[in-house]
Amino acid sequence: MKTIAALLLTAPLLATAQPQGVPALLPPISSTPAKPADPRPGPTPAAAAKAAQKPVFVGPYRVINWEELVPAGWDPMKEFRDVNLATLQDNDVRAMQLLKRMREVWDSAPSNEKLDGQHVRIPGFVVPLEETKDGLKEFLLVPYFGACIHTPPPPANQIVHVLPQSAAKNVRSMDAVWISGTMTRVRTDSYMGVSGYRMEARLVEPYSDRK
Repeated sequence: MKTIAALLLTAPLLATAQPQGVPALLPPISSTPAKPADPRPGPTPAAAAKAAQKPVFVGPYRVINWEELVPAGWDPMKEFRDVNLATLQDNDVRAMQLLKRMREVWDSAPSNEKLDGQHVRIPGFVVPLEETKDGLKEFLLVPYFGACIHTPPPPANQIVHVLPQSAAKNVRSMDAVWISGTMTRVRTDSYMGVSGYRMEARLVEPYSDRK
């Protein structure tokens, strides 16, 4: 069983390593993957660097990165920096209290008001919520492979609740996709995690480095 330290250190620490436009295949600071690398195509560091350049539009949608979803100055680990995680084991009451408090802080993470009502396009990985014979009617978009499924959910401002205009066909769990639509700051508490944003997605497309 993982210690609380290991659990925390495999989560994305936005203050030290933020995605730059495309999701990383693994939590940014993790030295060991949560599971073997997925063979399906996914975002690359080269694409991330390219995305950090001047604003790019695809039709009416501005391409954004995950860093933009975090309000300036918000630090997800500010409250926990003085804790020596290496000394805490799973059966330590302090570890359970720390994990509970961390979850509270991350689930209430603030969203960026500048994105409210914006027409945007962002890449990420799919966490299914509702699937029908016609495809996915509802899912979460997360910035790195395994979030909410193989590792704990990231902060709420790093999860987007996606409602496709029409059911997304041929989309599986942890597929990398581009979504395009109107972003709003709506908090949703689903069984897979708390999201700080919602997107009414007009387009759900397979991910490629080409925007």
